[in-house]
Amino acid sequence: MNRIRFKKVRAGIAIKAITIFSLFTSVVQAQDGVVNVDQADAKPESTHIVETKIFANPGHFGNPAISPEGDRVLYRQQLGGKSYLTAAVLYGDAKKRIAIPENVDLRWYRWAGNNKILFSVSAVVDTPVGQRRHTGLYVTDVASGESITLGRKTQGFDGDNVLYVDPAGAYILLSLQRSIYDYPGVYRVKLENNEITRVVRRQSQIWTWIADNSGVVRMGLSKIGGTLKIHYRRTAEEKFRLIGKIKEKDDLEEALLDITHIVSEADEGYVLSNKRTGRFALYKFDYLTREVGEMVFGHDENDVTGFNLNDSGTALESVYFTDSRDRVKWFDADLAEHQRKLDSALPGQEAWIQSKSRDGKRMIVYVTSSTDPGSYYLYEPELKKLAWFASLNDKLDIDKLSKTEYVKYDARDGTTVPAYLTLPKNRPAKNLPLVILPHGGPYGVRDTLDYNTEVQFLANRGYAVLQPNYRGSDSYGEAFYKKGSGEIGRAMQDDLDDGMDWLVGRGVVDADKVCIVGGSYGGYAALWGVTRNPERYRCAASFAGVTDWNKQLKYDDRFLKSRYKREWRDEVRGQEDFDLDKVSPARLAAQLERPILLAHGKKDSTVPFSQFKLYRSELEKAEKEAEFVVYESEGHGFSDPENEKDWLDRLEAFLYRHNQAY
Repeated sequence: MNRIRFKKVRAGIAIKAITIFSLFTSVVQAQDGVVNVDQADAKPESTHIVETKIFANPGHFGNPAISPEGDRVLYRQQLGGKSYLTAAVLYGDAKKRIAIPENVDLRWYRWAGNNKILFSVSAVVDTPVGQRRHTGLYVTDVASGESITLGRKTQGFDGDNVLYVDPAGAYILLSLQRSIYDYPGVYRVKLENNEITRVVRRQSQIWTWIADNSGVVRMGLSKIGGTLKIHYRRTAEEKFRLIGKIKEKDDLEEALLDITHIVSEADEGYVLSNKRTGRFALYKFDYLTREVGEMVFGHDENDVTGFNLNDSGTALESVYFTDSRDRVKWFDADLAEHQRKLDSALPGQEAWIQSKSRDGKRMIVYVTSSTDPGSYYLYEPELKKLAWFASLNDKLDIDKLSKTEYVKYDARDGTTVPAYLTLPKNRPAKNLPLVILPHGGPYGVRDTLDYNTEVQFLANRGYAVLQPNYRGSDSYGEAFYKKGSGEIGRAMQDDLDDGMDWLVGRGVVDADKVCIVGGSYGGYAALWGVTRNPERYRCAASFAGVTDWNKQLKYDDRFLKSRYKREWRDEVRGQEDFDLDKVSPARLAAQLERPILLAHGKKDSTVPFSQFKLYRSELEKAEKEAEFVVYESEGHGFSDPENEKDWLDRLEAFLYRHNQAY
């Protein structure tokens, strides 16, 4: 069970806290080719200003997971510009550090039994069919520290599709292709030596396999044309049989593709479906008849975004949803009582039971708020002890930060747009300079009340910050999601502009002092905002933003389907005859009138570095001035705190030049 987020709490809490073990930290040196920013343009220091290096936090730590027996904790760590996984003994000094291979991105990690660690990495590779993202899987023995790769030497792009992990850590079930041209089969892989045995042979058109909680492959999904075919069996001794064909427009398809929890030797389970209400809720589900049964849990306004079974996979444990903030409902009575006690002890904070030992006697609890990056605690219920062991940023003075407020406003077509508003401290909420900060994605993603480094950094520098959950954002139901379909650069962009008008109309923001900043899709929205509406925005800053949609879609094979099962290209483009060049900044560089800050990580495997190079080239051809920054060692985000500090410093100086806060 894992609920992974990045969030910090002060040391003093209602339950007695003790330090369990110390963590290694180090000041990371700047990457080659990254220069220090001249701060001559930046605002002078004042008593409420937090230093940039503190926001950037020189020691990265995150996502701890307790071992099944509860004697160790596994966490991600950043040291000396390199990524590691560290397994540390609780109440002891012993640690085992695992170096992540260079030139790859760490995707996920987990315990496999009590003595082995599985972790996945990805990288972009050149293939006969062009550049593609390749994933790979490693296992590390904690005692020896030795790691081996898992899978075949020759296989398809997807090498980390784990269907089942043996609780004792002896083996996994892995869905693998023999080559990029084959359908996947399912293989039993011994974690000791990577010995591979086929469990389910590849079958024509079946791309997705699903196993139950005991490690029996129970379902296969194939797609031919516009029809989804469901292949099912109840036990390992049975043959798969076709139990249903569902056409593309059938709303049951949405439910079936969300199935991930099948109970051993049972034909009933749970499924997320929006069939009845237009919002995803949790229902009982019969695999054989494909009938959605009674609702188990739903929300009046928001989607249920996930659910967990208990460790044995036999009973519903929890569901997750987000309204103004992330929330959990526990069906396990003991865990519900633990949550009640934690919430009572930590008023005004979010407390998440993030990981627990098999016997439930030790748990990792993550505590956070909009002004608090988060701290991790070891919770031992029987001892009535909540013990701090790490903060994501213990140098940050949260009294200097600004509380984020959940707000709503109406767009020009009457659509209600939820958003988050953060106002600078110690300034009247009148005629403030504004930074609009759209989230990435864009589909199936949303902002929450979580701590956000850029939000707090900008508010600390005197800016109001608006984070709109524009149409198409996740968890607001089907109608809101589909309003964003085919609206990239169009109505989705209107939602950002209308948020500005709402704040101007309230007198909170000065209409002549607005800039737009973002990363990934948010970076695109920033560049497109100043290109489309230069009369609105004084400047724009983009990190890893898309600049040419046709080229991005050609590259991007991650999203074969959106949540509502439209082809990804159609989701972005909308009308078949719409020309995406009309909403691509790189194709309209000549009409840019405002200053921009354009940054990109050279190792980005999500929005490739070629998007940056193309836009830079087009701007130079059009003789447009812009500030360009390349981070040689970064991907689709920052792994080196020195690079993150550099970006924040550059952003502050850029905004000060073009949209001074004071």
